[in-house]
Amino acid sequence: MSSSPFTDLTNSSQPKPKNSDNDSNFNKWFLLTLVVSMWLVLSFNIVVDPYGIYKTPNFFGINHVKIQKNSNDRLHKAIDIIRIKPLTIFLGSSRTKQGLDPTHPALSNAQPAYNLGIDSANSYEMMRYLQHTLKNQPHLKQVIVGIDFFMFNELLLNRPGFDESRLEKTYLIPADIMNSLFSLDTWEVSKKTMLASLKEPNKNELYGENGFVPYSEYKNGKTRWNFKYSLGLYLNRYHYYKFSDKYFDDFQKIVNLCRENKIKLIVFISPSHATQWEAVRAAGKWEIFENWKRKAVQVTPVWDFSGYNTITNEPINDVMENYADNSHYVKPVGDLLLNRILSYQENEVPADFGVLVTKENIESHLGKIRSDREEWVKTRPNELDLVESLQRKFVEELKKQNKRTMKIIR
Repeated sequence: MSSSPFTDLTNSSQPKPKNSDNDSNFNKWFLLTLVVSMWLVLSFNIVVDPYGIYKTPNFFGINHVKIQKNSNDRLHKAIDIIRIKPLTIFLGSSRTKQGLDPTHPALSNAQPAYNLGIDSANSYEMMRYLQHTLKNQPHLKQVIVGIDFFMFNELLLNRPGFDESRLEKTYLIPADIMNSLFSLDTWEVSKKTMLASLKEPNKNELYGENGFVPYSEYKNGKTRWNFKYSLGLYLNRYHYYKFSDKYFDDFQKIVNLCRENKIKLIVFISPSHATQWEAVRAAGKWEIFENWKRKAVQVTPVWDFSGYNTITNEPINDVMENYADNSHYVKPVGDLLLNRILSYQENEVPADFGVLVTKENIESHLGKIRSDREEWVKTRPNELDLVESLQRKFVEELKKQNKRTMKIIR
């Protein structure tokens, strides 16, 4: 019987093509390389732990200087809340974050305390982090909230690091695990962390386990320059300020959440330098600023540390005792603030530093600030000139930009 023309193709004794073995070996080596590479990335990132979310021990010269932890506060603070489950929290912006110490003696009976201040926070973000805390600690006892006028600016959007999906969770979400362990971006941050740690092997890492980030170099002789730079930023911010009713509603929700859960709530207005309030005035937003305070005290009593007082009137110098720049106060001022609002060693606090404002005394309080301001103008003409000159410079730059825009349109 004649053989089929396809016999050779189906013959089991036909030798396999060499390419098949080569492809198989290539795939095996490729997969092995991929697995090893992923394991190396994971191991390196978890050992260095550049954002401080896995609580890997700090090894001096390897990972103790976490240079990008501070700028990722929305990530690691959400995870800290899950782990620590604090009974006391501070909410606020970087003023709270860098000024208030959770280990203050007046809080010894309300521990663990945690500083949940985050950079450039708006009131919506604060409200969501309070909800996140309540999810993880339903027995929360005390909330201390530092509010700032800029928080209620419609243009102050949630920062890129803010992620709704990680809030009100009792676990680390898969997306954060993947990004923090397997991401090449995190690998780069880990390398920079190690290099910084090698460069400063004896540096004491100031970013504590309780969320507090005190200024460590505010007496470096650059404070006067910091004031000018920061004032320029705030004049820009206040020039475009538009009060947000939505953000105020979020503040109201914070108050309501505390009342519903029988949590002691203390609200205060940050003690920024007197020139900060002059920036508000120079930008033409003083009336809105006062109305914001009027609205706030309709919701809850507020400790007001703003205005012109013994602390905020400190003369601007290259080295200052109370401020790192015109907006941010330092730990000694934060300690005095906590003394006042927590009724602790109040004899150490200047008499004019901090006033509890209510619906009943708001108008007299605002009138007192206006009167104090007139006295400040007489004694600090150079500082007034500084703010006004920066305001004129800002307006001139704005006019130039408008002219350039008009030329393009034409």
